[in-house]
Amino acid sequence: MTFALTDELITSIISAMENQDEDFLIDAESGLLVEADQKADEEKYYDLPDWTAADGFAMRESFVAKLHAPLARDELQQVLHSGRGVFKNFRNVLKNYPEVDKRWHIFKHNTMSVRINEWYNVLCEIWGLEKLDHFSESDESLVHDDFSFYKYDSSADLDEILLNISACFNDDEDLPNDVQSVVYDLWLGRFKTAELAGQTGFVCRSLSEDFAGCITASSFTNNQEKVMVITLLFVTEQYRGLGIAAELIAMLINECKNLGKKWIFMPEENTPNVIEPLLIRTGFEKKLGGYLLAA
Repeated sequence: MTFALTDELITSIISAMENQDEDFLIDAESGLLVEADQKADEEKYYDLPDWTAADGFAMRESFVAKLHAPLARDELQQVLHSGRGVFKNFRNVLKNYPEVDKRWHIFKHNTMSVRINEWYNVLCEIWGLEKLDHFSESDESLVHDDFSFYKYDSSADLDEILLNISACFNDDEDLPNDVQSVVYDLWLGRFKTAELAGQTGFVCRSLSEDFAGCITASSFTNNQEKVMVITLLFVTEQYRGLGIAAELIAMLINECKNLGKKWIFMPEENTPNVIEPLLIRTGFEKKLGGYLLAA
């Protein structure tokens, strides 16, 4: 007796695989899960894919290894190395990072669906049916599902931006406070000059309206109308590694094209080291003491 592998059944199987306290079977006739003690007909009931606590731990290790959000990654790594209450503490940490938690559930669903797909294809071979293709993975980079993006409004956003960028400049423990202060003052002077000339850009907030990052740019002078200079690009530490900076850059590039701009330039002194690889991947070239893109 065969059964169809529906999306609803996949979700039920994943839940049952994670349940280490009870055993379940698939009733091929109904296409539903039943408790294992109801097994009576070998051709009607099927065991679920093998899945142990070790598999669950390995899956979490893989997720954390690929995670680029520093704060969440560090806390999750500590949980994995703690040796006790790992799964429960893993869930507790994720509660503090809703965006990372969402990516975890997508990752878990994809990983366990692959195991289910392999198991079901073995059954298809036994039944003489054609195998299923591998499940396509859900998109983990749908940043607009987790964040909202707004056009930069100086009157509404400036004070909050200055507060957050000040915290970012003061979180580098490798630099003396005096040096951090000088670097911040230099940046602030450039940013205020750009404010006088008028700036465009975008602000990102979490779904709970927490400030997450921003990008601003300015023409600076009227005789340079074809060139936009990025005056600010940063993401707060809590939300780094979730694709926000890439989306902010993409939105600014599109905005510059709509405004008829030909070039986008980011001075090197305004560029955090972690942003450089992203700029290069986006098409910026390192030249003229900064990064240049033909819009």
